[in-house]
Amino acid sequence: MTHPFDLSGRVALVTGGGSGLGFAIAQGLARAGARLAINGRDRVKLEAAAARLQGEGVAVTLAPFDVADADAAREGVAAVERALGRIDILVNNAAVNRRGPVDGYADDDWRVTMAINVDGPFHVTRAALPAMKARRAGKIVNICSLASDLGRPNIVPYAVSKGALKQFTRALAVELAPHNIQVNGIAPGFFRTEMNAPLVADAEFSAWVARRTPAGRWADPPEIAGAAVFLASSAADYVTGAMLHVDGGFAAAY
Repeated sequence: MTHPFDLSGRVALVTGGGSGLGFAIAQGLARAGARLAINGRDRVKLEAAAARLQGEGVAVTLAPFDVADADAAREGVAAVERALGRIDILVNNAAVNRRGPVDGYADDDWRVTMAINVDGPFHVTRAALPAMKARRAGKIVNICSLASDLGRPNIVPYAVSKGALKQFTRALAVELAPHNIQVNGIAPGFFRTEMNAPLVADAEFSAWVARRTPAGRWADPPEIAGAAVFLASSAADYVTGAMLHVDGGFAAAY
């Protein structure tokens, strides 16, 4: 019997896979045996990420398209399916966070945040679903956030988008369960990523993270990989509509 966490023979598409948590997830899925496609808008960044993965002996297909563009997402998913035969695992990770107080927040920044963080997962998932339904098999993992449930100053649009993604996860899980497609979310805590670099560099904020997080520290990106592998694997065949926190106990403490 195959080990339940073995992803050999499965194909994974990770959006926003060129850096940060997306790269760490892609790397983890590949190390578990998955064939890999990574998405992003920046081909140069994707090529650099692919070179790192290829250095580990991982074959990588590049999927350079903008998830916020419905037509581009449809064409990009179709291109991955042509190149790799199918998509078994979809990780909706691409996201932006443009911080600022609500009363000074620009309309364009609001629209970009919603377009990438909410419309993007919808566009890519919708494009991948017909083939998953036809095979009666699929795993969709949405990268949500502590901000899916908790608020902080200066991230209201981001929190709204991640709250929407959490509900997208739950409702989609119910709709797709009869098709044997599992949909789950991961809520990362405070990770040392490119997106969080200004916060990591802020000594006062980093000290707050260490105090507020029961584990007492920031997380490193590879620490999210195991959760993604679990939700993408046959070990999670009866897990759907769940939110797995990878946050050092942050959401459990007050």
